[in-house]
Amino acid sequence: MARLLTIVFWTLIGLYLFALLILAVGTFGWFGQERDPLSAVFLVPLGLPWTMLLDFESEAARPWLAILAPILNIAIVGGLARLLARS
Repeated sequence: MARLLTIVFWTLIGLYLFALLILAVGTFGWFGQERDPLSAVFLVPLGLPWTMLLDFESEAARPWLAILAPILNIAIVGGLARLLARS
């Protein structure tokens, strides 16, 4: 089980980095891409269920918290993988 969680952990990290790349390309218009306000849409499912709680935060904090929300899931899966690897 620890091996499976380790694979999920590294997969989540890869998906998170890819979603951040898409966000940067869409936000700054890199590589000739048009600016897209929905470029962060791939971060939302990676950060569930924490992104659902962002309704209670201020408007200015929501984009930053949505960007950081997947890190919580990555930390949880990584912690579980380490915990199970020790047993």
